[in-house]
Amino acid sequence: MFIRFLGGRPCGTALVMHLLLSSFLFVLGAAPVHAEEMYRLEANGVRIGCAPRLKPVAEDLAKLYPLIRDEVEETFGWQIIRTPTVILVGDGGRFEKMSGNPLIVAFAQPDQALIVMDWSKLKADVAKTRDIFKHELCHLCIHQHITRVPVPRWLDEGVAQWASDGVGDILLDQKRSQLNRAAFNGRFIPLGRLERGFPREEQRLLLAYEESKYFIHYILDRFGKKGLLDVLGHMQQGETAPRAIQSVFAVSLRELEGDWQQSVEQRVSWFTFVSYYLYEILFAFGGLVTLFAGIKVFLRKRAYMKQEMETRFEEP
Repeated sequence: MFIRFLGGRPCGTALVMHLLLSSFLFVLGAAPVHAEEMYRLEANGVRIGCAPRLKPVAEDLAKLYPLIRDEVEETFGWQIIRTPTVILVGDGGRFEKMSGNPLIVAFAQPDQALIVMDWSKLKADVAKTRDIFKHELCHLCIHQHITRVPVPRWLDEGVAQWASDGVGDILLDQKRSQLNRAAFNGRFIPLGRLERGFPREEQRLLLAYEESKYFIHYILDRFGKKGLLDVLGHMQQGETAPRAIQSVFAVSLRELEGDWQQSVEQRVSWFTFVSYYLYEILFAFGGLVTLFAGIKVFLRKRAYMKQEMETRFEEP
């Protein structure tokens, strides 16, 4: 995920994030009066800021950075030009004010070569932290090299998820796929609606991430890694995403999107849908069984009481 300021001016949630980030960057920049409030580390080509208690995390991340950077550069064939600044936030509430969404665990602000990560959600999984860091570096790399045309949000997120081994800005629950549900109901979000941003509502947000991820995987399956990198290369030269796709694949973005949706719909049948939501179905069935058993007990009790009353009245 990356966050933009509309028209160069922060507004709404972005204003809160802007103020919080400004205070962090002020500390990182050399403000002695606040130096004790944040641990600052610059090593191995990366700058990291965090609360003093997260110093070991910052040091480990700095050690990992050269390896992760090399992986990203090898994937894209591009160098990460600017030194990234990473802010580790240990307070989940503060991070949520920055990101504006409780599902987000990290975001990048490419114009400042900035990455912000919610350590309160990631601390239990060091491997996941590494992958999230790599994902955000992918965003920085993409935007450092594609500067002449806008990068559609779906492309940015889909490519970053692919390049970071399927990891995104949110911790997706693969057992609750929104894409399968959308395919079954025919309710995809058109990619045209995902150019500038993603929905805020939880289920639609999850669907947007899944669509971005699996549309890029469809491109890779059909045209290979070289095809995808050629599209990015054309965008680097100033072609928009639809024009680059037409140039490289000789097919329009709309046609390609339709083919992908059809392939997903063919994969999802009644059987797969039922098996995918088997837990929910069994839970609902269990509830009905419990309700039916309760009704039977109630009817038996009422019949017993009725018989009891009739017996009493028949007694001399």
